[in-house]
Amino acid sequence: MNAKKAAGSKGTSYEGFTAEERRAMKEHAREMKAAALGADQEAAQLEKIAEMPEAERAMAERIHAIVKENAPQLMPKLWYGMPGWAKDGKVVCFFQNAGKFKSRYSTFGFNDSANLDDGEMWPTAFALTKLTAAGEKQITALVKKAAS
Repeated sequence: MNAKKAAGSKGTSYEGFTAEERRAMKEHAREMKAAALGADQEAAQLEKIAEMPEAERAMAERIHAIVKENAPQLMPKLWYGMPGWAKDGKVVCFFQNAGKFKSRYSTFGFNDSANLDDGEMWPTAFALTKLTAAGEKQITALVKKAAS
């Protein structure tokens, strides 16, 4: 039997969401409310980036600059407490710093609204430990395609 049974089942405990996942969901609710009230999404995103540890902050700042320069139609916003960039209100791509969910690497990922379809299967997330010139070039190409 699955250890993650519904609460109230005899003999099992419900592990549910991690503390980090619960925190992200609460952040998302606050972000939606702030957006509805007309908050400056880019300022909120840059504030969240500034809170990151130095190495992750440097990657997030550079990705923000790449997206802004190469896909100006994507609007900065926060998405579950992470920097995201949206088109028509839907997040196309996002940066998840390693510390967000206690991961060993940061992630630059794309949602299904990204125009990345390539045959039957294609990658939608990339692990990042540092951002090199080659990585920046790849992200630039992906962002341009995703936003097209």
